[in-house]
Amino acid sequence: MVTAQASSTIPVTVLTGYLGAGKTTLLNHILTYEHGKKVAVIVNEFGEVGIDNQLVIDADEEIFEMNNGCICCTVRGDLMRIIGNLIKRRNKFDHLVIETTGLADPAPVIQTFFIDEDMRQQLLLDAVVTVVDAKHIWQHWEADEAQEQIAFADVILLNKTDLVSPDKLDELEKRIRGMNALAKIYCTQNSELGMEALLGVKAFDLNRALEIDPNFLSEDAHEHDESVHSFALVESKPVDGEKLNNWLSQLLQTKGPDIFRMKGIINMAGEDQRFVFQGVHMLFDGRGDRAWKPGERRKSELVFIGRNLEEAKLREDFRACLV
Repeated sequence: MVTAQASSTIPVTVLTGYLGAGKTTLLNHILTYEHGKKVAVIVNEFGEVGIDNQLVIDADEEIFEMNNGCICCTVRGDLMRIIGNLIKRRNKFDHLVIETTGLADPAPVIQTFFIDEDMRQQLLLDAVVTVVDAKHIWQHWEADEAQEQIAFADVILLNKTDLVSPDKLDELEKRIRGMNALAKIYCTQNSELGMEALLGVKAFDLNRALEIDPNFLSEDAHEHDESVHSFALVESKPVDGEKLNNWLSQLLQTKGPDIFRMKGIINMAGEDQRFVFQGVHMLFDGRGDRAWKPGERRKSELVFIGRNLEEAKLREDFRACLV
């Protein structure tokens, strides 16, 4: 059964990845797959892209209706304006996919869904999906965009796995896991992946429990040799809400640009509900969640993904917020 809230909001997938990784191939799969959804696609900053193998989009137009019930747009201007135009055709589609250019930092697109109140009521950010070229990623590993696309991802496709050895693939997966412990990683060829892993995954839904890989929490699980890495803070004692608020406000003001993603469940002192939150750079969204279940171990879990973050200092500062 679909609730009124769920049916009225449009789920949005942000698709990112470095040039040549296989984003357009993935887009073709999404548009031609028999998933029963009508998909609207916004393709960001391009001249001509062949979609569905036959259709070549002419960038002079902005919105195209395709014969399979999908809608396609090109964005060179304002994302919010284009989305506004699309929402007027709300009955024509069930899911929105935004493909960002290969050299783009996905953060500004993601932040759009935090900032604008109208957008938040009409759209639900479902997941950030990043396609990684398993063979060529090493050549531009140091590029900020490549690292940021990995750091922001909820779902990662390690694509072109047929072109690399199992050892190399294993090494790549470990390094990516160290940078982003929250993402689900899939090994693919030709960007082929079941739609249930791509659309409707609700990775950005604050009402879903935080999913952390338990192995990630063991200290020796990965090396912090990257400027971008992720780590978790876990504490059982209840948290003082006011202290937490002051700490997070201060943290986002001073370190916001370096914090790509922040996600957590908090055991608030004196509260019967879990408190869930997530942030992107300086933007932060938090709210009360379901009640703690009888016998459930109450604990706070925070995950940070970012660049040049001082893990020991953050751990100490968070402990100072405990009751």
